[in-house]
Amino acid sequence: MSKRAFLSPGQGAQFAGMGRDLFDSFELARRYFENADDILGFSLTKVMFGSGSEDEEILAEENEALRQTEVGQPALYVHSSICAALLAEKGIKPDVTAGHSVGEYGALFAADSISFEDGLRIIRQRGELMGAAGKKRAGTMCAVIGLENDVVVQLCTDASTESEVVKAANFNAPGQVVISGDATAVERAADAAQEAGAGKTIMLTVSGAFHSPLVEEVRLGLAEELRQLKVEIPACPVYLNVTARPSRDPEEIKNRLIDQITAPVRWAQSLQAMQADGVDSYLETGPGRVLSGLVKRTLGRREPTAQAGSVDQINSIIE
Repeated sequence: MSKRAFLSPGQGAQFAGMGRDLFDSFELARRYFENADDILGFSLTKVMFGSGSEDEEILAEENEALRQTEVGQPALYVHSSICAALLAEKGIKPDVTAGHSVGEYGALFAADSISFEDGLRIIRQRGELMGAAGKKRAGTMCAVIGLENDVVVQLCTDASTESEVVKAANFNAPGQVVISGDATAVERAADAAQEAGAGKTIMLTVSGAFHSPLVEEVRLGLAEELRQLKVEIPACPVYLNVTARPSRDPEEIKNRLIDQITAPVRWAQSLQAMQADGVDSYLETGPGRVLSGLVKRTLGRREPTAQAGSVDQINSIIE
């Protein structure tokens, strides 16, 4: 029996103009967008949709606005949730879900485990705390391509000191690990990775050292809110970032959402576990196709993937 996974993207997938076509085409989407603006107390839609200008400087400014954690995280959650809701309205639901980093909240919404409103309120706090942490102790992230996971983990250990730390933050695909931490420690680890034979290292444009000890204050600041979050038993298994295993236990889900803030995202391991559990197609509900690419890199180029982030893409699935 065929099993489909819904995958919700994380930070980095957002872009100016995202969601505008959904707002223009679907009444359901308009209601969600307007609800989001009311909950947040500012016009998220204005930031997401942008001006529609093709001027490169204006586009760069609008994309920079969305790159800010305080805005980018809610934007991704809202977009991903709307896509899942539009599909659900037509009877298209997942057999399993997963989300990359902040995308885990979109995965929980798609699995009918959290309400749209509750998820957005948590995301707003998460983004604000992340933004504040990034200003208090600036850090960075770097993608390391072409080395085994254990090699990268050891390089991070070797590059860390008592006052400067770097950790493996995202295990995205075989041979693709993102490291995170204090800028100087990340640079040392990146240099060591090059010497160890990495194909390349790519410094990422981010507003903080996500999934590292540098955001411990975020974990502490959000822990009580997450413990009080109303999490229902999911309608389908949700593969969690921290464990790379499926869960339908509300208490485990809440605890792992707390842990996830400073723990690495085990994305490749999650995909491998899904495949082993019989998942044979993957639908990316949100902007872009980053996660679809990671499916191909991790599970093989023939693995069926599709995107559901635009009107045309959603209509092609519904039809």
